[in-house]
Amino acid sequence: MLKLLARLTKYGYQRKTAVARIKDLNGHQSISIAVLTNNQDDVEVINGTLRDAGHAARCHWISSPDKLADTLAAENVELLILNCDRYKDSIRQVIKQKDRYNPEIPLIAMQQTADESSIQDAMQAGACDLVSTSLRKRLQSVVIRELRALRVERALNSTLQSATAYKHQLKDHMESSSSSIALVQEGIFMDVNDAWIRQFKAKDKNELIGMPVMDTFEAESQAALKGALIATIEGKWQKKEKLIVKSRVDSGDSDEVHLEFRKFDFDDGPCVQIRIAPQLKVAQEPTKLVHDALKRDPTTLFFHRAQFLERISKRLKSKPPQGTHCLAYIKPDKFGDVHRKMGILNSEEVLAQLSELVRKRLHPRDIAGRFEGTSLMVLLERGSARDAQVWGKQICDLIAKHTFEVDDRSTNMTCTVGACAVSEVFGSLEEFVSATVNAHALGVAAGGNTSFLDESAEEDTKQREFDAIWVKHLKAALMDGRFRLAQLPIAGLRSDSVRMYDLLVRMIDEQGNSVLPSEFLPAAERNNMMKNIDRWMLQSAVDFCNKNQADRVFVRLSRQSITDSTTAAWMEQKLDAHDFDCSRLVIQIPERDAAKHIKQTQALVKHASKLGIGFALEHYGVDQDRFQILDILKPNYIKLDGELMHTLMTDSNLQLSVGKVVKAAQERKIKTIAERVENANAMAVLFQLGLDFMQGHYVHEPEVVLQEAQLVASSTLAELTAAGGN
Repeated sequence: MLKLLARLTKYGYQRKTAVARIKDLNGHQSISIAVLTNNQDDVEVINGTLRDAGHAARCHWISSPDKLADTLAAENVELLILNCDRYKDSIRQVIKQKDRYNPEIPLIAMQQTADESSIQDAMQAGACDLVSTSLRKRLQSVVIRELRALRVERALNSTLQSATAYKHQLKDHMESSSSSIALVQEGIFMDVNDAWIRQFKAKDKNELIGMPVMDTFEAESQAALKGALIATIEGKWQKKEKLIVKSRVDSGDSDEVHLEFRKFDFDDGPCVQIRIAPQLKVAQEPTKLVHDALKRDPTTLFFHRAQFLERISKRLKSKPPQGTHCLAYIKPDKFGDVHRKMGILNSEEVLAQLSELVRKRLHPRDIAGRFEGTSLMVLLERGSARDAQVWGKQICDLIAKHTFEVDDRSTNMTCTVGACAVSEVFGSLEEFVSATVNAHALGVAAGGNTSFLDESAEEDTKQREFDAIWVKHLKAALMDGRFRLAQLPIAGLRSDSVRMYDLLVRMIDEQGNSVLPSEFLPAAERNNMMKNIDRWMLQSAVDFCNKNQADRVFVRLSRQSITDSTTAAWMEQKLDAHDFDCSRLVIQIPERDAAKHIKQTQALVKHASKLGIGFALEHYGVDQDRFQILDILKPNYIKLDGELMHTLMTDSNLQLSVGKVVKAAQERKIKTIAERVENANAMAVLFQLGLDFMQGHYVHEPEVVLQEAQLVASSTLAELTAAGGN
């Protein structure tokens, strides 16, 4: 089976290279020619003529018609040359005789003189051309022309025969396979096997062939499916990757299936083979299922409070590989009104529906529980506390737009979300939970239907004491060269011709352990040290480009660098000193900071643009039309907020919003990049929506690339802080 698939995939290559192989005809191949004449001197003349032109000819002398039949039967003759003045049979008679053996062999006629009239008569009789025996150069040209045409025709015929054979083999493979397989061309079913028919409960092939493939899958999966099909045709789909979609069958049921895609080239255009990959189902013991059910609330299907707290206590003992832990407290606003309107029993079903909406927005590693009464609590793993707040805002917007229906009653409601990021200022889980609940209370006090982020820790005395320790660590790390540069590749969805990297910062403590950015960057931000780190990053980016074949690197600048009037001049001075090609550098600024400090950002970007430095807006949101900032700042790139990636795959309204952003960017010649792409489904949707690039764990994990940070010596801290520093 593997050999068959290998042959099928190679067919497209064979078809494309068939003519290339023919073009190798440059005279160095041996040419098999039958020369029809009663004078052997003609054979020597033709042989010499072709040899003078650099072509090796193997000539067969045919002095009489009976020898022609024997030669055609025994030899692989590619060309007949007939001397009409010195052969018994006419052109028409020779054509009739050779057609019995091989009709495709061309015949070139020769005679003492050849004018337009005689050439026409010869060609009407069946010859490809008529050449005068005195024009040897023309004979060379005509021979090569006809041989090339013959070999091209033979190669293409062979390729077509192979295509037909491959189609038959592919069809046989589909029919004999136990897996569900379909062939799709331009979004239409071209063929399906019996297993596919059974999978989707169709009557027969005729019910599916000629129908759109999208009709077989749920609406929430169609964007990803369409993107995967396009990506496969364009060679951008990874062979071993699977797309997880929900199928639709005649009974109205839906089922989650894993799809594999493979491209095949045929005469009528490329096709995509869709195969439903078998899923391993591990049977669970009934007792295990019962125990698991006892740990969960029957209404929300989330963990009971005790089970939830136990799990998050264990999770909080270790740090996530990226980002930070955040706690979110979700509670419906004025649920008493819902209780009175819907009734006692129905209000519990409303809470169940709300929980299902929340469940669809959870990441695989998130933990959710029913905390108390109508409130839910979720432990999130996100890049920052702001990401948790954005997630909460999405929950609020989703619930506000949703109509909750139970039997013949319906209602609308809102909710408020309190969010808080884990911090060492919290001495216990109790303090962490209390801060999160307090954030919710502040959101309710502000009017509800909002996501409120707890920032009280910044005012806490413990925080100030904690920051004082961090400032010492940060300064020591800068002095001792204990910062490291990590790169996150940015992959092209349309083209891989440009090698781009997002550069990240890592810190090593005095014991040699890696410190995540979520631990030291907030302290650096609060204590006005981000500018120093930004400048270290810019210098390290130059070193990275000099040591690696990077076409473009992205370096983020903090709010402190944006508002510091000396940043632009410092960048120009340092880049000139290194004689650096500034077109390889892109500075990136969060949209929120750029909008808040629009004038300073505009001035910095304008100065950077004169140097040739690119500009990117990161964490670009789509909750409203934000195109004015694009016209003001004119970025080269916008990075779509990574928090959108999880819901983008199934939220059609969000897909429309992202589509508007992509269109607006294309109109302004701005390249689009998706942040935090985690799986193939997200990639497929992004491909369908027209984004240009993506980054995230699906592309590559962040990788430390500069183990020895030689750019920042002990004397450099003063240099970094010289202009408006600490």
